[in-house]
Amino acid sequence: MKLLSLFTALFAAGSAVAFAPAKMGARTAVSTNMAASEELYIDEERRFLMNLILVGSSALTVGVIGLPYIAFFVPPGAGGGTGGVSAKDALGNDIYAQAYLKEKPALDRSLAQGLKGDATYLIVKEDKTLESYGLNAVCTHLGCVVPWSAAQNKFMCPCHGSQYAPTGAVVRGPAPLPLALAHCDVAEDGKITFSTWTEDDFRTGGKGWWN
Repeated sequence: MKLLSLFTALFAAGSAVAFAPAKMGARTAVSTNMAASEELYIDEERRFLMNLILVGSSALTVGVIGLPYIAFFVPPGAGGGTGGVSAKDALGNDIYAQAYLKEKPALDRSLAQGLKGDATYLIVKEDKTLESYGLNAVCTHLGCVVPWSAAQNKFMCPCHGSQYAPTGAVVRGPAPLPLALAHCDVAEDGKITFSTWTEDDFRTGGKGWWN
């Protein structure tokens, strides 16, 4: 009887172990790892989206701020088919040849805004037509704007005494070079235009120093 009782107890213990529920620790760890992976994936997507928005906003800001500065250094088109830049008066208005020549005397040399915004002389010839070239008014010594003296019939720099002939050739130093040339033309719409002088300098016989 004792042997039978012992056998019955062992059988009952084995059955209890066999049908006991499995531990939840492993399942919980797997579920936690999967959740962490999904959360990391979502965080990476959010981070990428935020970086994309940040880069786009920065590019837009730089573009809005930078475009006006870039446009400032780009000369406006002439609009007359000559490929030049419209001469402008002190108020920034285009200068039209007919009206300009009507109000200016023969041999007049007056300033206009030329290439790259530089002050440039328009020259009226004796027959009341425009000279085919304009003269950049910037002194080649230290960059002062050189006024025209009708009484002296030459350009005279007030800064260091440089003098230039009516054609812009150097008469007296310390200026080392003549005033830069620019082509002066009248466009189809009547506007006076300036364009770059790429030919030899007729005053020196050599290549223009500004090219």
